[in-house]
Amino acid sequence: MSEPANDPLQLDPRVLRRRLERAAPRFDDAAVLHREVSRRLVERLDYIRLQPTAMLDLGCASGLNTQALRKRYPRADYYAMDLVAPLVAQTRRRAGLWRRPPGVCAGLDQLPFRNDSFDLVVSSLALHRVPDLAPTARELQRVLRPDGVLLFATFGPDTLDELRTAWQAADETPHVHGFVDMHDIGDALVNARLADPVMDMEHFTLTYADVPALIRDLDALGLRNALMARQSGLTSRQRWQAMETAYQALADAGGRLPATWEIAYGHAWGTDAQRQITGDDGAVRVPLDTLSMPHRQR
Repeated sequence: MSEPANDPLQLDPRVLRRRLERAAPRFDDAAVLHREVSRRLVERLDYIRLQPTAMLDLGCASGLNTQALRKRYPRADYYAMDLVAPLVAQTRRRAGLWRRPPGVCAGLDQLPFRNDSFDLVVSSLALHRVPDLAPTARELQRVLRPDGVLLFATFGPDTLDELRTAWQAADETPHVHGFVDMHDIGDALVNARLADPVMDMEHFTLTYADVPALIRDLDALGLRNALMARQSGLTSRQRWQAMETAYQALADAGGRLPATWEIAYGHAWGTDAQRQITGDDGAVRVPLDTLSMPHRQR
């Protein structure tokens, strides 16, 4: 899972932090997909028998999971963590004045918590920010209690494929973040001794009136180009127009431009857990290597 130091798709942590800080005031306006994924992710707890006393919202963004998690587990202590202070502050405000939760700013590869701190860690669309999932997976295993659960959603490699393809028609510089395949995510979890990882995925397609509308959303979500190998300086008008022309060729019959988002969902347990997963037809446990993983369109 380790990425080479010269990986052209590695993110610049300073630029990423700056992008997220600038995005925070507008994040909720653009977070249509994030809200839907958060809702679907938390619903998966219906099938996991768990009564946490402490839970971590890892990459809490503006607090899209906050109310649902606290309503589901009202007796559990809730902790909000993200990379930048403005997003954590929004989450704490969203939680209300009563029992305002602790907020923590830190990177996902060095969690500032003691061993065995949490029964539940939920992470919705944040794991793509780390250049190498191996250290983060080890940290997640460390802070999870043995019978604790990690539940997450993250972007898969098909995400923003149209934009990536359109830029390739304009120049050879990378403009779109790379995203890890779910099989590699599963490997990182197993190597970190997280137990019985289970994963599946689905695709969403959002449509936009034009390329600037998509770019505005990416900017508001903190997903604008933060690659180490990004081009310095402004993009020339000629290259921008070449990209727009290539993207416009993908328009649907109504002239709207598609943007694909691949979402990988997963959960895993703390080491040596007493595991119980309840489905409609009773208890189910499925090792990763026995799964078939069909694409599901939305």
